[in-house]
Amino acid sequence: MIKQNLSQKMLQKLSPQQIQVMKLLQIPTATLEQRIKEELEANPALDEGEGNDELFDLDENSLAQTKTEEEAEKTEDPDEFELDDYLTEYLEDDPGTYDLKYDHGEDELNDKNVPFAHEKTFHDFLESQLGLLNLRDPRKTIIAKQIIGSIDDDGYLRREPIAIIDDLLFSENMEVEEHEVEALLKKIQQFDPPGVGTRDLQECLLNQIIQYEKKKSNFIDPFIIAQSKIVIGKYFNEFSKKHYDKLKKYLGLCYDDLKRVMEFILKLNPKPASGYIANELNKSNSIGSNYIVPDFIISNRDGELELSLNSKNAPELRINEQYKGILQGYKERTGKTRISSKDKEAIQFIKQKIDSAKWFIDAIKQRQHTMYQTMYTIMQYQYQYFLSGDDHKLKPMILKDIADITNLDISTISRVANSKFVQTEFGTKRLKSFFSESITTTDGSEVSTLEVKNMLGQIITSEDPRKPYSDEKLRNLLQAKGYNIARRTVAKYREQLHIPVARLRKKL
Repeated sequence: MIKQNLSQKMLQKLSPQQIQVMKLLQIPTATLEQRIKEELEANPALDEGEGNDELFDLDENSLAQTKTEEEAEKTEDPDEFELDDYLTEYLEDDPGTYDLKYDHGEDELNDKNVPFAHEKTFHDFLESQLGLLNLRDPRKTIIAKQIIGSIDDDGYLRREPIAIIDDLLFSENMEVEEHEVEALLKKIQQFDPPGVGTRDLQECLLNQIIQYEKKKSNFIDPFIIAQSKIVIGKYFNEFSKKHYDKLKKYLGLCYDDLKRVMEFILKLNPKPASGYIANELNKSNSIGSNYIVPDFIISNRDGELELSLNSKNAPELRINEQYKGILQGYKERTGKTRISSKDKEAIQFIKQKIDSAKWFIDAIKQRQHTMYQTMYTIMQYQYQYFLSGDDHKLKPMILKDIADITNLDISTISRVANSKFVQTEFGTKRLKSFFSESITTTDGSEVSTLEVKNMLGQIITSEDPRKPYSDEKLRNLLQAKGYNIARRTVAKYREQLHIPVARLRKKL
């Protein structure tokens, strides 16, 4: 039986302005400039350039007189547009110009013109090699480009040929056989960098070994290449699990020869695309798109820390002067003639655009203020670390600690910390890395888990590669240094540091 009930509920909804602030807050400085440019293109009432501090200079008597006349007209026509109310509100709340260089000691960031070089992408590089295949059939060229477009950022083709066939049918209305895709894929797998277009790690390494074999380099022993080909092609499972005793037995090699084979294989590139990126970086002598733009800069001035926001390359924002002039013209006309419906629509459009521009400028201001307030609190909380750079002086710190001090919500602190970087005298650090839980040492004091992870990494680095430490052994070594920690916690920290288990760390 269907029933209708009437009930009251209290709901809390975010305004569009609040949503805009949150979205701006979570993007890093490197993305902020592009976001501002998008807003400048979308909203003609928003402008950039040198600011003009002069606002509308309207006489208060004229404002009052116009208001009286407008009220009289409003009595005659209830639907008349209230321009004066809006202009008065605008004059009182005009943001004027907003300089994105947040005024907190950012004297060293005055040069805004930093050029960025256009870089050829990895897929562009692969497509440029299609000419070497001499594909005279346009059909084959389309198939080859589809294959190249399906190669991922690591250089692997992890899509099945049938999926590529479906894509071609959908996008190009072209029916393709699987053998056509396979034939062109084999040719693409001969492209640079070696190993590109392969389906898995085994095929990738084997492809690179075969290319070494074809080149017949004088710097690599053909015997080592041949044995490496057997290891990857026939005994890949034993190789991946580092069962060196079995490999010695199967191959009939002595210890030294097996070591040379392993050294050669380990020099191969498990991610072919990274080889192209590394070469491009070396050629251009720049870090290009991989360059980390710090959002904050902490400087040590004779033992005193100074914080500044990095707003380099960000334009100044203001309300467009032309739109101000249009409103001024309408303002002067309101006391003389009635506003037509077309004028009303125009004023409403201008009002909407100016409001949007004001909201965006206010959102940028709030973003800068919140970011500075949060980072300043973090700097004060970890003051001794930022003075010395000593990881042992990092205090346990969670999002709630900073939220309680700043009186901001935990989600706001999380948005600030996410994907942001701070430049210090000891390198550029990810802001999120300063947040950590604490563990209790054997003497009862609390230390940051970051300190424990750093110590764990040092212990593993100094271990004998022939006999790497197990997780239980690592736990014992950490406890000997005063860290009260369980074996499963050691395993968790080791995985977070991207360090494999002892068996996979073993070397000849």
